[in-house]
Amino acid sequence: MTPTDSGRRAGASALARLVGDDLPGFAAAWGERHWLHHGPGYADLLDLAAIDELLTTRGLRTPFLRVAKNGSALPERSFTSGGGVGAAVTDQIDDARLARLFADGSTIVLQGLHRTWQPIAAFVADLAEGTGHPAQANVYVTPPQSQGFSAHYDVHDVFVLQLAGRKRWVIHEPVLQWPTREETWETGGRRTLVAEAAENEPALDVVLEPGDCLYLPRGYLHAATALGGVSAHLTIGLHVWTRRHLASELMSRALATASDLRRPLPLEVDVGSPADLAEDADAVRTALIAAISELTDDELATALDRRADDTARPAPVAPLAQADAVRDLTAGTSVCLRPHLRLRRAIEDGAIRLRGRGIDLRLDETPGLATALDVLLDGDAHRAADVAVAAGDGAGDEAAATDLVRSLMTAGILVPAP
Repeated sequence: MTPTDSGRRAGASALARLVGDDLPGFAAAWGERHWLHHGPGYADLLDLAAIDELLTTRGLRTPFLRVAKNGSALPERSFTSGGGVGAAVTDQIDDARLARLFADGSTIVLQGLHRTWQPIAAFVADLAEGTGHPAQANVYVTPPQSQGFSAHYDVHDVFVLQLAGRKRWVIHEPVLQWPTREETWETGGRRTLVAEAAENEPALDVVLEPGDCLYLPRGYLHAATALGGVSAHLTIGLHVWTRRHLASELMSRALATASDLRRPLPLEVDVGSPADLAEDADAVRTALIAAISELTDDELATALDRRADDTARPAPVAPLAQADAVRDLTAGTSVCLRPHLRLRRAIEDGAIRLRGRGIDLRLDETPGLATALDVLLDGDAHRAADVAVAAGDGAGDEAAATDLVRSLMTAGILVPAP
């Protein structure tokens, strides 16, 4: 499964908005060093009025919001309350409490905006498709002259987009290059290392203004302070695929296929004795190397592709509008592949099977079906009438092509073209 050409174009456009036109230069910096781009702005993604709307009229609950002050997160009960009659929730945002905390110097963090605010959801999905790495988005709103979090590092790459106000960012080199998700700055004694490193000369000390975007690879230390007025910035986190993911999948498959590894160790074994373990350890090494060597790149890619389904959702399907579109479908209706849908296609027992997140559709193989699917799933807009002509004999009549489109729409694979 590969992204469509149109998806790649959208992804490239999203990335260019963040890093500028020098994509080869950014590619050289990727994962290695910070990158700063001065752009025209991101008000179309989110502004202060939209943030107020999210906080007051969207019924957000935790964990879509957290609040911090002086580097520490505040308890949820300090900014949430019950939803009232007819809403059996106890953790809905209490805007009055939140307003008091913000006035007192607390930072508001809106989490998971790629799930709750459509302009950001679409942009983040385009960026993820273009970079090949899963992405998510948070917004940090900081009162004047306030610091939300002390110097720390993230275990994922970040793009920081300044939306409103001005914020000073102080950046230091990593104390641990490319930390894993288990190697946070608060564990393993790294909190002290981070605090000490933050006292050194910074790698970058910059004030971001609306339109600026700062890229930081995971592990880079950073602390930010709002200047002069309310500051809001959008952080897009890229949870990058790494060679560690390849190693993990290789090991997982090896453990599943090397049956000799199930053999019990000897009776009265002392697992703390190297001598007792030597013979079995050699056997394990040999079995793992053999199992890993037999795993093909195609098998590895297939396994990781399935894991990728869990990292993001495709573009939403409006249930009522989709039902209307299916009911009113004609050979002249223009449809397209659902954006950001990861779709796998295989031939199984005389049928073509299409699978993706929440999708498993089996289509009996008929003459022209494969050609029709090639057209319908290429990411561009098409009409059933045009597909009938392209498919030729077998699926080359409008009724059959329309039935195929109807099946794909009902499954959530195709949607009305914009």
